[in-house]
Amino acid sequence: MSDQEITNDFTSLMLGEGVKPIKAEAKVSAREHLRRGDMQALEQRRREAEGVDERFRFTDSQLLNPLDPVEWKRDGVQEGVYRNLRLGKYTVDARLDLINRTLSEACEEVPNFVKECYRLGLRTVMITHGRGKHLQAPQNRMKSALTLWLPNIDEVLAFHSCQPQHGGLAAIYLLLRKNEEQRLANLERHR
Repeated sequence: MSDQEITNDFTSLMLGEGVKPIKAEAKVSAREHLRRGDMQALEQRRREAEGVDERFRFTDSQLLNPLDPVEWKRDGVQEGVYRNLRLGKYTVDARLDLINRTLSEACEEVPNFVKECYRLGLRTVMITHGRGKHLQAPQNRMKSALTLWLPNIDEVLAFHSCQPQHGGLAAIYLLLRKNEEQRLANLERHR
């Protein structure tokens, strides 16, 4: 008896018992879709669907050297305050860990984290992004994206790569503005 005859006998036996065969649906190849469409148009549609703010866009042309420290401060931040931030002399009040997060997740989490810290009156916070050894490493992409995103958040006054004991090039210190409550308390204290 051949395999075909065995299959036919089995099928007829099952049909006789009232068993119906499962109908297979046509499969769609993801590669076929990518071949058909233009990659840039696909990326543009994805961004529009996500609704990502234009200030938080990031491209590979903006990648930083993974061994370079990052630093930035707004006009008006005193040099002594910035130096103390850079040297890690302020107590870190909160931390955000972005290791193993995607850029789109981080794009949502970072502004929310900063705004929540500002609302709670926290002044110095730290974001851990990880340390990549090569240019295209996910950790380096996160670090590069953060250096572009953070200046666009109004509550951030300054940031700098951390000291080695706090994570070194794998983390960033952030100095946040005083919230309204803190500003009023400061005014009263100095009157």
